[in-house]
Amino acid sequence: MLKANQLLDALLERARRASETETVVVTAALGRVLAIPQTSAITVPPLDNSAMDGYAVRVADVAVAGARLPVSQRILAGAVGESLQPGTAARIFTGAPIPPGADAVLMQEYCYAEGDDVVINALPRRGENIRRAGEDIETGAQVLAAGTRIGAAEMGLAASVGLAGLPVFRRLKVACFFTGDELVTPGTPLEPGQIYNSNRYTLTGLVNGLGCELIDLGIVPDSLEATEAALAGAASVADVVITSGGVSVGEADYVKAAVEKLGRVEMWKVAMKPGKPLVYGRVDEADFIGLPGNPVSAFVTFCLFVRPFLLKRMGVRDVLYRAFPVKADFAWAKPGVRREFLRARMQENGRAGIYPNQSSGVLTSCAWADGLVDIEIGQTVQPGDWVRFIPLAELLA
Repeated sequence: MLKANQLLDALLERARRASETETVVVTAALGRVLAIPQTSAITVPPLDNSAMDGYAVRVADVAVAGARLPVSQRILAGAVGESLQPGTAARIFTGAPIPPGADAVLMQEYCYAEGDDVVINALPRRGENIRRAGEDIETGAQVLAAGTRIGAAEMGLAASVGLAGLPVFRRLKVACFFTGDELVTPGTPLEPGQIYNSNRYTLTGLVNGLGCELIDLGIVPDSLEATEAALAGAASVADVVITSGGVSVGEADYVKAAVEKLGRVEMWKVAMKPGKPLVYGRVDEADFIGLPGNPVSAFVTFCLFVRPFLLKRMGVRDVLYRAFPVKADFAWAKPGVRREFLRARMQENGRAGIYPNQSSGVLTSCAWADGLVDIEIGQTVQPGDWVRFIPLAELLA
């Protein structure tokens, strides 16, 4: 069996980055991956401008608090004022260009108007409340790097420099199917021995959340012929095929055998809990990843291994999750022979607690958790010990 870090390294070595691109309007770029670096043709902000509603002044004209200055002009955002004459002030609003000659802006809360004058009750500092031209972006600066996943902030940044469209990689096509004669689609009454197919909804939700193009092939009967047919069809239309179930060593586990017949298996089994029976291989040009059938195992292995693999295939530059040291609010007394990932939640006391039932069939633990505690092989934990905590926010975004 591979160790968890060995499996992740091996998967990322095999992840072929996307190459096909298209250009989409910025409003349609959410979740897409930038293919070509983007630079700014303009300076942001283009002119020195006011950070506040208030009064633009020359510092030299306000020697003492209570100074009175005539208001010589009024400058709104989008307008350009005239040069500020010595001994005067300009009424100015947030975002409006600083008039030539002014070197500070006093917040309106420190001033009050009397007729055509303003009384200034604070001493200004040179540069106060002035946003300098180019302090955000200089002309020619790179604003977005290739491999960036476009989020709301990146969309706004692209718009701020006038970009109407962005070159992005083609969406990754991911086909999913699920094996097991015991599986039933929700909405259908359960017969004895049957269970509802939760993995279909968990995994398709995870794939959709990454921005991939999902091909949902549903439930496949437990037979080698049906599994081979589903696998061949999926590999013909998708870049990556993901399954859950049928990758262990049971008599009715046909997925691994189908991959070996139609393609090749390159990795099988990982020394971790939950999630030991995980398969990676290739069928024609498609990557294949077979996840365990237990719902927690499928969820955890997708988050830890499949997500970074898919992100790299999508063209993303930074694909690894981050972990943080936190103190434990639990005891873990039995040293394991496999690396364990415990469903955990940060408590109000700032420590990590774990779900009381860590069974791989208890999907409630995944909905309850906001992270995973990473327990190394042979590690024990007492309350107050430092542990490695992986927020689910790092694994689901």
